Amino acid sequence: MKLLYFAWVRERVGKPQEDVELPAGVATVGDLMAWLARRGDEYAHAFENPKIIRAAIDRAHVRPDTAIAGAREIAFFPPMTGG
Repeated sequence: MKLLYFAWVRERVGKPQEDVELPAGVATVGDLMAWLARRGDEYAHAFENPKIIRAAIDRAHVRPDTAIAGAREIAFFPPMTGG
């Protein structure tokens, strides 16, 4: 699965994107964020407060409880403000 990282999430992870093989049991966006946070210090820093991270599956915004089965790409980004 392709993962994309934007803004400070990208800066903390240290890369704009990557392809990963997800382990069994990672079924939702929230599960994915928890799994990523355990992959190393840079991921732990990026996903230390998952409640503020926004996600999109195949370019559609989703909630943390959204299933990821069948997704081609998942993007993670911080909340955005107008201006």
